[in-house]
Amino acid sequence: MDLPQFRADGPYRGGKPQRVRRARSSIACLAFATLLCAGCTTPLTQWAHQHFKVGPDYCPPAAPISDAWIDADDPDVVSEATDYGYWWAVFNDPVLNELQETARRQNLPLRAAGARIVEARARLAIARGSLFPQLQEAFGEYRRTQVSQTTVNRLPTVAFDTWDAGFDASWELDIWGRFRRNIESAEATLDAQVDDRDDVLVILQGEVAAAYIQMRAFQKRLRLAENNVALQEKTLELADIRFRRGAVTELDPAQAKENLASTQALIPPLQTGIRQTQNALCILLGTPPHDLNEMLGPGPIPESPPEAIVGIPADLLRRRPDVRRAERLAAAQSAQIGIAESDLYPRFAITGFVGYQASDLSDLFQTNSFNGSVGPGFQWNILNYGRIRNNVRGEEARCCELVFNYQNTVLEANREVEDAIDAFLREKQRVTSLENSVESAQRAVELATIQYRDGAVDFQRVVDMERILVLRQDSLAESRGIVATSFVSIYKALGGGWQTRFAPQRLPSVEVIGEGDPTTVSRRRR
Repeated sequence: MDLPQFRADGPYRGGKPQRVRRARSSIACLAFATLLCAGCTTPLTQWAHQHFKVGPDYCPPAAPISDAWIDADDPDVVSEATDYGYWWAVFNDPVLNELQETARRQNLPLRAAGARIVEARARLAIARGSLFPQLQEAFGEYRRTQVSQTTVNRLPTVAFDTWDAGFDASWELDIWGRFRRNIESAEATLDAQVDDRDDVLVILQGEVAAAYIQMRAFQKRLRLAENNVALQEKTLELADIRFRRGAVTELDPAQAKENLASTQALIPPLQTGIRQTQNALCILLGTPPHDLNEMLGPGPIPESPPEAIVGIPADLLRRRPDVRRAERLAAAQSAQIGIAESDLYPRFAITGFVGYQASDLSDLFQTNSFNGSVGPGFQWNILNYGRIRNNVRGEEARCCELVFNYQNTVLEANREVEDAIDAFLREKQRVTSLENSVESAQRAVELATIQYRDGAVDFQRVVDMERILVLRQDSLAESRGIVATSFVSIYKALGGGWQTRFAPQRLPSVEVIGEGDPTTVSRRRR
């Protein structure tokens, strides 16, 4: 900033005032002496190597990560790279696809996370503005002064006016990197907010898919319960007929009624489960709870592909948004150490003002009404080193805390993927066993009913088989839902889904691999 050159007896005829030039040239010498004599934390050579910034230069910390997944040798676990953007497309369910798009547009926590990004960008712009003159303000003032005439040294003029107008400026030089470290911190904070929104999006997509699958599982279990009620009503009718004919005692219809009532009691909790999962979906969609039956309609439990493409554990460091956010928070805090350390050293600034002052408004902008000043200066909190140094130690400890938190976030991410993979594989085995059990139970009910009609077995055998069938069918439907939600958990734990913000309007098709089984999201890169 160029300020007019002046002194009391008129402007200088050439160059800047010598005392100002001498003062400015001495700033570098004073800074050098400060680093040598002030017992500083950052050595002189490091300060110069870091482009004249005190405090540590951030380096991403090491993170503990496994070399391979525990179940990497399982044929259903594929350790190769793929596009995780639209992972839910493997279910090939148009309703689920529409729910995901609606949630991405309307979910309120996601929109709140977007607002935090806007806030972080604004704060970064504020931080960048601090590199320029920090104080720039125009001023104007009118004063009417009345002088007392009862004092000993009273003035001849009883009252007078003063008109002022001008411009103030103050520029603190960033010798120690305080403002540049603040910009570094703001940039890392902005990155962390972007990663936070990505994390919210990943969680949202996982919750939408899980709630939808759970609702479909409840619907399937409800249909099975209603079918078993119809089957047991026929069994009760058969027992009544045989009782009226005198072939059996009243015990048989009584047992049939008890069995029927027990199966009917399964229906209300399932209806409650459907309503609650629909309410949860409404909140995820950013709408008040309402009946979604008309929009969603009936449908099967989404079937997951037989394989899960999981890549390698090291990919979590770049793919998981919460891992990236934790690392960026540590980077932002690292810059805060330099900001705190800069308080150990003097602050150098150039301040000045130019303006006009006159007693009459008509004379305010005359040449001889011009006044002003300019010059360097410094401030140094020389008696506060105890507080400042402990503030530096506090910022360092906070940085260590965030580094440890980042490393623990990596461990937790690894664990979540391992848990989801194990649940997916084990539940698939359980589904196979339950399918065999249901098939056998259905055949046993058919045989027991035929033999009871012929009088070959007692009614207890029929009741037992029907109860087993109800339990096994319900368990199978629940287990199929768990397989699908475990698959969702895998891709949620892998950090898939946030990539959709790069191509939010296009849903990829499902690639068909092998003998026609959809096993992966399209690998076409956007």
